[in-house]
Amino acid sequence: MLRRFALILFLTLFFSVRIVFALETVHVLILPFDIHAGQNLSYLKTDIPKAIQDYLEKEGAVFVKMENDGINDSLDITSDIETLKRIGMQAGADYVIWGSLTRIGNHLSLDMKLMDTLGAKLVVSVYKEGSGMENLRTLTNLSSDELATHLFQREKITQVLVTGNKRIEADAIEKAIRVKKGDVLRAGELAKDMKNIYKMGYFEDIRVEAEPGDGGKVIIFHVKEKPTIRKISFSGNHVFKDDKLQENLNISTGSILNLITIQSNMDQLAAMYKEKNYHHVKIEYTLDELENNQADIEFVFEEGEKVKIKTITFQGNKNYSDKKLKKVIETSEKGFWSWLTSSGEYNREDLSQDTSRLMAYYHIQGFIHAKVADPIIDFEDQWIIITFKIEEGERYSVGTIDVDGDLILPKSRLMPGLQISQEPYFNRETVRKDILWLTDLCADAGFAYVEVLPVTREDSSHLLMNITYRIKKNKKVYIEGIDISGNTSTRDKVIRRELRIHEQELYSGSRLKRSVRNLHRLDFFEDVKVDTPRGSADNKMKVNIEVIEKPTGSFTFGAGYSTVDNFFVTGSVTQRNLFGRGQILKLSGQVGGVSDLYNLSFTEPWLFDIPLSGTVNLYRTGREYNTYDRTSTGGGGNISYPIFDYTRASLSYRYDITNVTDVTQYASDNIKELEGKNVTSSFGTGITYDSRDRAFNTTQGQKHRINFTHAGFNGDIGFNKIVGELGWHIPVYKGLVTFLHGESGYVKELDGYLLPDYEKFYLGGMNSMRGFDFQGINVKSVNENGLITEEGGDKYIQFNFELTYPFFKEMGIVGVVFYDTGNVYDTGEPIDLGNLRRAAGYGIRWYSPMGPIRIEGGHILDPIAEYGEDYGVNWEFSMGGAF
Repeated sequence: MLRRFALILFLTLFFSVRIVFALETVHVLILPFDIHAGQNLSYLKTDIPKAIQDYLEKEGAVFVKMENDGINDSLDITSDIETLKRIGMQAGADYVIWGSLTRIGNHLSLDMKLMDTLGAKLVVSVYKEGSGMENLRTLTNLSSDELATHLFQREKITQVLVTGNKRIEADAIEKAIRVKKGDVLRAGELAKDMKNIYKMGYFEDIRVEAEPGDGGKVIIFHVKEKPTIRKISFSGNHVFKDDKLQENLNISTGSILNLITIQSNMDQLAAMYKEKNYHHVKIEYTLDELENNQADIEFVFEEGEKVKIKTITFQGNKNYSDKKLKKVIETSEKGFWSWLTSSGEYNREDLSQDTSRLMAYYHIQGFIHAKVADPIIDFEDQWIIITFKIEEGERYSVGTIDVDGDLILPKSRLMPGLQISQEPYFNRETVRKDILWLTDLCADAGFAYVEVLPVTREDSSHLLMNITYRIKKNKKVYIEGIDISGNTSTRDKVIRRELRIHEQELYSGSRLKRSVRNLHRLDFFEDVKVDTPRGSADNKMKVNIEVIEKPTGSFTFGAGYSTVDNFFVTGSVTQRNLFGRGQILKLSGQVGGVSDLYNLSFTEPWLFDIPLSGTVNLYRTGREYNTYDRTSTGGGGNISYPIFDYTRASLSYRYDITNVTDVTQYASDNIKELEGKNVTSSFGTGITYDSRDRAFNTTQGQKHRINFTHAGFNGDIGFNKIVGELGWHIPVYKGLVTFLHGESGYVKELDGYLLPDYEKFYLGGMNSMRGFDFQGINVKSVNENGLITEEGGDKYIQFNFELTYPFFKEMGIVGVVFYDTGNVYDTGEPIDLGNLRRAAGYGIRWYSPMGPIRIEGGHILDPIAEYGEDYGVNWEFSMGGAF
C-alpha cells in the first residue's frame, strides 16, 4: 500500500516531465548581448539572456554553458559563423542564440538571432522595436516566443482527445483542458492541463501523447480513474460501534478512493478515541481491489487500554496539602470505584478549568497574588501524570472597610451587612457578594443602573487589603413598559398576574426576581428569559419577558403491589393550563384487584381576577375488604387565598355518601355499625407554606402545612381531624440535596357520631413509608374468631430523610437514597417514638420528556415474620407523560 501511495505521489509531482520527454529535447547556448546606449546599461548584457532562458526553459529547452576558451569581447561574432559553431559544439548545444539591444533616447530596438550549430547556418533573425525601458520585458518575451517556434519546430494542434475514462464524462474532463484545436503545441500548456485534470481528484494516472495528424498533432489525454469504494467495514473496535465510526467519516460507499482522504479519516477516528482517553489506539486499513474498478476498505483497530490519571501532584504549595487541593479541582486520580464514578478520567475541558479553580481558591483565601501555571501532562504507558505548578505568594488579611459615595442608607446601617468584615483574610468571592448585596439594595429602591465599585488598596508592608465600596446611584428608574412574548397558548393576563412589577412604577430588582420565580412555579414554561433594555429616557426601562412554553397537559401511570389489592394501577389525565387561562382540569383513577377510585376536579386559580383559588371535585370510590365492601360517592369545594409570602389559607367543604355492604360476621364492631348508607358533611381549613423551586426534583425550598377538618354538621359521621407536615429541601454541595420531612395526624370521634375506618390513618407505599406494602402499616388485632384484622389508627407519625444527587443533570436523572420511619397508633395508645417502623432504600427519578418517572425500592429494617414481611427489597414505580 505504501508503494502504491508513493507511486501516485511520484506521478503527481513529475508527470510534466513525461510530456517534455515525449517531444524532442533541444540544448541551447545563449551568449551575452551587445548593448548600444548612451547610458551605462551593461547589466543588460546578462539580464536579457537570463529573461530569454527563463522563457524557453518553460517550453522545454535545456540550456548549456560555453567552455572557458570561448569567444572574447573583441570578437565580432556576427561575422564569424564558424567561431559560433565551434563554441556551440564545445558546449554541446544544438542551437546558439545571440543578439544586441540599441537605445537611442527613449527608443528601443532588440535584435535576436538563432543559429543551427550542426548545420552552421542562421535559422532566424528576430527584430523588435518599442519605446521605454518598462517595455523591454515585453519585447524580450515576444522575441523569445518567435525563437521558440523555430527552436522546437512547433506544430499546430489539430485535435484534442480524452481516453480511458469510464465513469467520468469526457465533457467534464474537457472543461479542465485549456489547449484546443488550432493552438500551437506547447509542452508547458499541456503540463498545466495535466495538473488541472489531476486536481479533479478522480484519476490516479494521467498520460499525454502527441500523434501525427493531418496538418499537425493530435493530443491524446490518457486517464486512469481511481477506484470507487464499494464497502466500508471495521474490525477490532469495541469502544465505538460501527455506525458511530461511520458517522465520523467523510467517505462513504460510492466515494472515490483517495489515499490522502483515507489518512485524514484515520486521523479523525484516532481523535475520537483520544477524546475517550484511548491514547494508544492504532488504526490501519486494508484494501481489497475488485473488478469494475471498485475496492472494499476495512479499518482495523488496535484500541489498547484506556489511559487513566495515576497521579496528580502539586509543586510550590506550602499552605495547603495535595489532598486539600485535589478536592478543589474536578480532575481526579483513578480510584477503586472508578468503574462506577469515572474517577481518573482525563477531560481536557475540566483540566483547563482546574487551573482557574485553583487560582480562585487561593484568591478567596487571601493569596491575592497567587499564580497557577497550565498543568503539565505526561503520558507514561497506560497512565497520565499531571503536575500543577503553584506560586502562592503572601497571604493578605482584611484591613479597613469603608463605604462612600451615594449612600441609600446611613453608613451605620450598611456596614453590618458587609460580609467581608466577617472574613479573617481577603476573599474576592465575599467582596463580589457584598457588591451584589449593595447593588440589590439600591435596585430595590429604583436605582436600576447603580454602580458599585470596590476600591482596594494594598498594604504590602503589613499584608493588609483595605477596601472601600464606592456607590454611584445614578437616576431612579421607572418601568416604562412590560412586553411579553413567546406565549402562544397562555394568555397575557395569566402571566401578568404573577408579576410583582408594574408599568410606571419604580424598578425593583427583588420584585423582578420574584416575578420570574413565580412564572417558573406555574410550570407552564420550559424557560423564562428577561431583558431590561433602556427606555426612551435615562430614567426609564423596558422589561421584555420571553417565555418558551411547554406541554401543560399530562398523563400519569403508576403501578404497585399490596397485600390488599395485589397488583394495582393508577393513572390520571391533567390539563394545568386549560384554554391558556391557567385553570386546572384533572381526571384520575385507580383500579386494583379489590378497589377502584375515580376523581374529577376543576380549579380556577384566580376567581374574580383576584388571587383567590377555587376548586370543585366529584369522586367515586369502591373497595372490597375481607369483612365488608365500601362504595363512596361525593364531592366538594375548596378556596384558598395568599395571606403571606408563599403562604395560602384555605377553606373547604365535602359531602360524602358511603355505602357499606356485605358485612360478614368477622367484621369489627365499628364496621358493623356502619352497615348501610352513611353521610359525611365536613368543613376543613388549613394553611400551607410552599417556597419550593419546583415540584419534582426539588433543589431548594420548604413546604409546610396544617389542616383541620370538622365533620358532623349533618349525617351519621362526626369527627375532628388535624394533620401537620414539615418539609425542607436543603442544597448541600455540587447538586447534592438533603430532604427532611416530618408528618403527623390525629383524629377523634365526636359523641353521638361514628368515626369510620376510611377516615383513619394508614402508612405504607411510595408516598409515605417505602418498602412496606400500600397501607401495610396499620393497627392489627385478633377478633373473637382468632382472625387478624387490620384497621386504621387514630394517630400516626412519619419521618423521611433523603439524599438526592443529579447523575445526569442535563437529562434530569437524579439518584436518591432514603430512610423512612413512622407508625400508626390505635385509640388510647400514645405515640411511642421507641417503636417506630423503619425502612431504607434507593432509587432513580427521571424528569423524562414523557413526564416524571420514579423507581424506588425499600428494605424493611425491622420485618415482622407473622405479617409476611422480610428483608427483601420491595420495588415500586410511578411514571407519567406530557402532551
